Amino acid sequence: MNKNLLSTIEVANILGISRQAVFKKIKSGEIKAKKVGRNFVITREDLPYILENHLTEDRKREIEKAVKKAVSEYGEALRLLGKE
Repeated sequence: MNKNLLSTIEVANILGISRQAVFKKIKSGEIKAKKVGRNFVITREDLPYILENHLTEDRKREIEKAVKKAVSEYGEALRLLGKE
């Protein structure tokens, strides 16, 4: 299989949901997929969009908190690295 394409099983594993749930998301339009033969495939370039839409509010808050902590602790180093 093309390395730029993901199977429904691979997407289900990435999202931590069942393959049937992936099919439901494809059918509802939440996940953009192409039909190849009898199977659906999802492009890797769509993965960030899929992951962003799949994040729960709790997980989003958790990530935001971690980013704020990193910036507060390493902000100066990040600023200096940005100048290079």
